[in-house]
Amino acid sequence: MYPYHNKIKQRIKNNELLQYEYLKHYKDISPCLLLHFSTEPYTRPIRSHRFEEYEQLINPKDTQKS
Repeated sequence: MYPYHNKIKQRIKNNELLQYEYLKHYKDISPCLLLHFSTEPYTRPIRSHRFEEYEQLINPKDTQKS
């Protein structure tokens, strides 16, 4: 079994993430957080129940409490 989320999180920590976007529909995923990376595979879709988890990795300053 491919550790999908573990690999993606490691790639984010390695600064391979170029950009991200929220889409209403991507293939069979609706809504979708689409991550764009500098290395293959270049795009990785994330389902909505994982949005908060990824937002904390992508924008750690925005999610920290004062």
